[in-house]
Amino acid sequence: MQTRILGTTGPQTSALGLGCMGMSALYGDSDRSESIATLHAALDAGVTLLDTGDFYGMGHNELLINEALRTAPAAAREKAQISVKFGALRTVEGGFTGYDGRPNAVKNFAAYSLQRLGTDHIDVYRIARLDPDVPVEETVGAIAELVEAGHVRHIGLSEVGAESLRRAAAVAPISDLQIEYSLISRGIEDAILPTARELGIGITAYGVLSRGLISGHFSRDRKLAANDFRGMSPRFQGENLARNLDLVEALRKIAEQKGVSVAQTAIAWVLSRGEDIVPLVGARRRDRLAEALGALDVTLDADDLAAIERAVPADAAAGDRYPADQMAHLDSEH
Repeated sequence: MQTRILGTTGPQTSALGLGCMGMSALYGDSDRSESIATLHAALDAGVTLLDTGDFYGMGHNELLINEALRTAPAAAREKAQISVKFGALRTVEGGFTGYDGRPNAVKNFAAYSLQRLGTDHIDVYRIARLDPDVPVEETVGAIAELVEAGHVRHIGLSEVGAESLRRAAAVAPISDLQIEYSLISRGIEDAILPTARELGIGITAYGVLSRGLISGHFSRDRKLAANDFRGMSPRFQGENLARNLDLVEALRKIAEQKGVSVAQTAIAWVLSRGEDIVPLVGARRRDRLAEALGALDVTLDADDLAAIERAVPADAAAGDRYPADQMAHLDSEH
């Protein structure tokens, strides 16, 4: 397995990480046994970075990772690195009501995560979205105290803008910024990515296949389950979906010429953007995981990259990446 280092202060991880959210929430029903098998297959392949959130299935995802690690070979279990997002406030019905970044809340969330995960530390800990009522310095300071106490190894951030990144980095070392980055989500390139690089902060890129939209497996007539987040996502609606899938077909022609899949091409593109970027793939099944791992063997030369840029220009996506109410919570978009 190829490896990369998260920023100048973060850990060395596998070049691809596994995003585990879909195994518990937001993409319709999932298969528990297949999820465990996929986690085991990832560990067997040398994937070390497992990304979760304490609010994914209201703790379900952390318990799932706990089970997978308990039943994995000891060597794989010891190499696993868990990245946890916290702070999202939920309702019994599954709704989101805001974010809590108060120092006491940070430590409370961490205590529950450690219990559910069955571990004595969290490798990277980050608030999922900034709490608008709590300065980022206070939230990061609380995580720094958890680092000092040995409960957390590294401090991360999620979906913050360049200014917040600077403010946070002035408080304590930040290993990485987790943020959406893909062929059709390139907003970080203007200010956020340059700032992260200036500060020595790595990027863990989620949504590299834009929730399956640019995987090559999504069709115009696909029916989504009522509990699938994509049913509310602007990029999956009506004419937006048609326009976005036209981009995928343009990308498919390039992939076919190289003898690889659309998904592998899209993941390889993110990998090509810099050694400081670790893509997270949200595979929920072993076959999708195997396809994603194949991207590590795809080399994109200058001609390939130019062809991809022509097929999928920056800002070509139709629709925002989240519904309006969720976009409002993104510090990275303000």
